[in-house]
Amino acid sequence: MPRVSKAQAEANHQAIESAASRLFRERGLNAVSVADVMAEAGLTHGGFYAHYPSKDALAASACDAAFAFAKEKWRRRIDAAPSRDAAKVAIADGYLKPAHCDPAVATCPTATLVTDVARAASDHPMRRVYLEGVREQVETLSKLGTTGDRKGDRAAACVQLATMMGALLLARATHGDPLSDEIVSAARAHLTRRPPTKHAPRAKTGGSK
Repeated sequence: MPRVSKAQAEANHQAIESAASRLFRERGLNAVSVADVMAEAGLTHGGFYAHYPSKDALAASACDAAFAFAKEKWRRRIDAAPSRDAAKVAIADGYLKPAHCDPAVATCPTATLVTDVARAASDHPMRRVYLEGVREQVETLSKLGTTGDRKGDRAAACVQLATMMGALLLARATHGDPLSDEIVSAARAHLTRRPPTKHAPRAKTGGSK
């Protein structure tokens, strides 16, 4: 079998990482196998170990890629905002989009990977990457503070991140029920200082879809 070029090997590596990042956030780490990732990437199962020594190593790399993607989205919102307060509002609005309340959507790793990380062994490589990602998000929000009190701004940043993540987790867990919309709307209103969105009652159905 001919050897793949360096460029193709890099493309394959990126395809594996991208597939893993999305699948782990959509389904959870334990519900996705190496074979699932490779099939999603359009590659054969046997080629996996040429790129990663283990599924745990892939999980750490995928987690890092997910945080990098989220960081870029936050950066664009901050750059487009006319003020620090407006930037914090833009981040909250983006984080708590209605579409993100669907548990099948691969959104911010802070929320979608939190259960996997909490249950992982203390030496799991993804734990370190996740911790670094959360620390960076807290620091980003802290720098948007306007009080001049670094300790206070950092505390406010922790509250904003925890509010966004907690609301999103509850909204995803109750997805399909009016409570889901109510939770995320209330959290968004609290963080943006805008009135909660009024939602029309959902029609009742005979069973889950």
